[in-house]
Amino acid sequence: MNGCPALLVSAPASGQGKTTVTAALARRYRNQGRRVRVFKVGPDFLDPMILELASGNPVYQLDLWMGGEAHCRQLLHDAAGRADLILIEGVMGLFDGAPSSADLARLFGVPILAVIDGSAMAQTFGAVAHGLAVHRPGLAIAGVLANRVAGSSHFRMLVEGLPSDLARCGWLAHDGEIALPERHLGLMQADEIGDLDARIERAARALADGPPALPPTVAFPAATPAPVEPLLAGVRIAVAQDAAFAFLYRANLDLLRALGAELAFFSPLDDATLPQAGALYLPGGYPELHLDRLAANRPMMSAIRSFHAEGHPIVAECGGMLYLLESLADVTGRDAAMAGILPGRAAMQKRLANLGMQRAELPEGALRGHTFHYSAMTTDREPIVVSHPTRHHGNGEPVYRLGRLTASYMHWYFPSSPGATAGLFLT
Repeated sequence: MNGCPALLVSAPASGQGKTTVTAALARRYRNQGRRVRVFKVGPDFLDPMILELASGNPVYQLDLWMGGEAHCRQLLHDAAGRADLILIEGVMGLFDGAPSSADLARLFGVPILAVIDGSAMAQTFGAVAHGLAVHRPGLAIAGVLANRVAGSSHFRMLVEGLPSDLARCGWLAHDGEIALPERHLGLMQADEIGDLDARIERAARALADGPPALPPTVAFPAATPAPVEPLLAGVRIAVAQDAAFAFLYRANLDLLRALGAELAFFSPLDDATLPQAGALYLPGGYPELHLDRLAANRPMMSAIRSFHAEGHPIVAECGGMLYLLESLADVTGRDAAMAGILPGRAAMQKRLANLGMQRAELPEGALRGHTFHYSAMTTDREPIVVSHPTRHHGNGEPVYRLGRLTASYMHWYFPSSPGATAGLFLT
């Protein structure tokens, strides 16, 4: 069993500034010489990029539905053996979702730091904090941190109504030089924010009346995950990774390596040829923001068409699938020719098209993941299956197969089924 001080940073709702506060705390403790590991609850790609820069360490997702309890427990156990502090950024509001951030905190005994946007509040701040603390028995609330505060006098006003048993863990000022820029899928990618490191450093310094030296120590026992057989031994997988295709779970890459695969990274934006490989992985990202460069790189698209024609396995998720269509249009309606392997077209919309956790019963086995996209796609290709959403009124996602190509809007979480994952990439 490994023990480590740990804290789950949550809030009443999305948009309260959890990522900014978590990044500020990670950098503050890191600047003290502590080894900080950060996790993100839920299927998020963008927040972890920022938290990795803040902490200086890789960030993994903790999702009880996608990965399961044993998977999450082992990630925490392993991190606790090498860290001085574990920070976990929650998802949405504290009690939102099933399972929620509160469910994860209670299961693993992690105390909660409640971050509340105080910019439009006074004494009501205390009522919101009290509600978070008492709504569900069995949660440990480490304290409350006020975000987007006008100044010290405003902070004093906010905590006037705070119950005496809730610790005041400081505040962060409303500051445009701290705020993290956003776009339609959430925060901008870390490497797109030129002054991101300076913003994080400023936020770390700006934490006023901050939390104590370290939160309480939490014991994280080891799990007993099922052994992973090297089903992909000898298989080399080309993995797209650049500004257009950056939505990669570290746990997915770890699982492919555990299955025995060798990974070779390349850029569809910049490279003219594929690496020598027997399989191809095209993850999601923002291809719609790079239409001209993708369309102009005809040698790469030709190489991928040849790769597919030769019968090699290809797994394409969301943006990776859009890249393989005949054309893709951005939100202004301007379109560009794509690789043309999968018949159909897609166009970005101004409204969210689909969101939520999904499970797909593939011929190789059941795989879990999630979907989150603003584009709409048209194709005459019939799907082999349609995924099952976890939400009662949710929409499933078609999964298409063309030769050895498997393509869908779904972002797969490979650790949910190592066997099914291996089946997708077997050469």
